[in-house]
Amino acid sequence: MSRAIRWKLVLAGMAAAIATAASILFFANAVPQPMRVVEPITTLAPIDSEGFRHLQRTLLGGRALAGNRIEILKNGEEIFASKLDAIDNASSTITLETYEYWGEEIGAAFAEALAGAARRGVAVRAIFDYLGSVKADPDKFDQMTEAGVEVIRWRQPSWYQLARFNYRTHRKLLIVDGRIGFTGGANTADAWKGSPETGGYRDNHYRFEGPVVAGLQNAFALNWLNATGQLLYGLEYFPVPEPRGDLDVKVVNSSPGEGTHRIRLMMLLAIAGAREHVRMATPYFYPDNMIMDALLDARRRGISVDLLLPTEGEYSRAVRQASMNRWGDLLEAGVRIHEYLPSKFHAKLYIIDDYWVSIGSSNLDNRSFRLNDETNVIIMDRELAGMLTELFDQDLEQSRTYDLETWKDRPRMQRLLGWVAMTIGWHL
Repeated sequence: MSRAIRWKLVLAGMAAAIATAASILFFANAVPQPMRVVEPITTLAPIDSEGFRHLQRTLLGGRALAGNRIEILKNGEEIFASKLDAIDNASSTITLETYEYWGEEIGAAFAEALAGAARRGVAVRAIFDYLGSVKADPDKFDQMTEAGVEVIRWRQPSWYQLARFNYRTHRKLLIVDGRIGFTGGANTADAWKGSPETGGYRDNHYRFEGPVVAGLQNAFALNWLNATGQLLYGLEYFPVPEPRGDLDVKVVNSSPGEGTHRIRLMMLLAIAGAREHVRMATPYFYPDNMIMDALLDARRRGISVDLLLPTEGEYSRAVRQASMNRWGDLLEAGVRIHEYLPSKFHAKLYIIDDYWVSIGSSNLDNRSFRLNDETNVIIMDRELAGMLTELFDQDLEQSRTYDLETWKDRPRMQRLLGWVAMTIGWHL
């Protein structure tokens, strides 16, 4: 055997070894860690009882903070106007964290507003998820950075951090002067501009004042510390809180770290505490078997369950078919599944017994429960729950209800696509 042939064989072997090692590394990094809770949570004390409140604050950490005010913002036309107004009137600090960021209208407007705030002396820090902002014009990041905005591209690919690339920040946070906080479902991108009537996504967002803003700020600060090693601790970020309303609000943060899948636990507790009605609106429905079993158990207890989802063509076909393949047991049990028709549905709203409400960034899927950084808030208040139930019902009026016969008659190719997509279900 010639020397040249031997070298080719050696190089081929090395290439094969590297490819094999890379494949193993990718698989090990992509598979999420096991969950802590693997046994069903049976019926708890009613969700409006002190027993449930005690259990919720014990298992999810910390009690609800009193003295808060909330403003409900519907669709991009209200959401972005309120956010940009807050940025334009900031006097000391702005922190922003978002998943999707792009667009020549919304993306550009926020780049200009944040840059303008930095130029007038406001300390501006922003975290943009790398994957969610990959469509953004690089000039927008340059514009902000040159003006003095400190910009982080969350989980930007690097060879020494491959293990973390699959873990995204899905949070939608904006905190201004430590006194005004926003969270909800809307990203900072052109798809959310306007309203469903003008082609925009259907979504909800929320503006808070009061002590809860410190909880939202802390969610941002934890990821800022993770990314930069800098601890945000000054009174300009965490001013002494003052009452602004009469709502008790609890912040729930969830992250990929082992034992920190709190959004999932929050949902399991809430469903187990239900006695009358479970209403869940989400753009992505692909939860694990425990959440599915919890919904079926709710039906066995005689509880009404309504799921409000996007319709066909308004999200990934593969994800939709994978989700639909699991609807049979739900439909047979009497779970009502509704599909919003006018536009892409992106709201995340969870209401239990017209009392318990959770709003924020989390979807009802494995990615939100296990792989993403998420922030939701819990509010237990009948008046607010009534207002949000009205929004839920308004969306139902523009939806169609998917029935069991339609599910049974769906084409075989749709079923096959769903089964293929289900092979990566933990990442959906």
